[in-house]
Amino acid sequence: MTTYTTLTYEVRGAKAYLTLNRPDRLNAIDDVMPGEIRAAVEQANADDAVRVIVVAGAGRAFCAGYDLKKFAEGEVGDRWRSGEHWDPVRDYREMRRNTDDFFTLWRSMKPTIAKVHGYAVAGGSDIALCCDLIVLADDAKIGYPPARVWGCPTTAMWVYRVGAERAKRMLLTGDTIDGATAASWGLGEAVPAADLDAAVERLADRVAGVPTNQLVMQKLMINQAYDNMGLQGTQLLATLFDGIARHTPEGHWFKDLAEREGFHAAVEWRDSGRPIPDGG
Repeated sequence: MTTYTTLTYEVRGAKAYLTLNRPDRLNAIDDVMPGEIRAAVEQANADDAVRVIVVAGAGRAFCAGYDLKKFAEGEVGDRWRSGEHWDPVRDYREMRRNTDDFFTLWRSMKPTIAKVHGYAVAGGSDIALCCDLIVLADDAKIGYPPARVWGCPTTAMWVYRVGAERAKRMLLTGDTIDGATAASWGLGEAVPAADLDAAVERLADRVAGVPTNQLVMQKLMINQAYDNMGLQGTQLLATLFDGIARHTPEGHWFKDLAEREGFHAAVEWRDSGRPIPDGG
């Protein structure tokens, strides 16, 4: 039995529940969480009693993205310390590991459902978009604000989930949209927040009523179409660009601002709509 520190895992009926569990940090992603997501997905796939996986967040949010406060303010852990010069291959290796961990939700043989409330932003949106199906509270917020500076969504799933024009609308602005808007764009379905639990249970029960063999075959067939569209190559480029985004002149400006005035002040500037200084 695997012991988890950043999430909880339980099975009820034919449904496995993977719940991100750092509510004091709005379930922000630390260095442990991606690997635990992979382990929980593998545990569910190895359990013949499980037919569907529900991914949720404890507390007030689904996931607020990477827990970057210490990193942005200068406290870099050993995993990310690269000395005087940035090592792009090391950066890619470490970020690709996280991307692949999140993507086990997409590659899972068993279908995955994201239950989104509160915020699913930045890396949290990556987790949600890696799930096969998404159900959002109509007042939930989803998006990738680091597209404005210091980030690129490594899973590259925005374009595959909402198409090129709307992906550009999200990633050229860094805006978030609410659950109702996301659903109108074809990204999952939205329900009133009070109905979210019941709506997800109805959907999970409906999926769980299908034989596992049928679920696996339908999912593999659909995923293969995305692979044929170049998903793997797009993710490689996106993960490289994410590392580069943190080391452009503008990326250094953002980190310097976070070190001087604190990460929250830097994020407030990033998200306010004020211009990001060209060249730092």
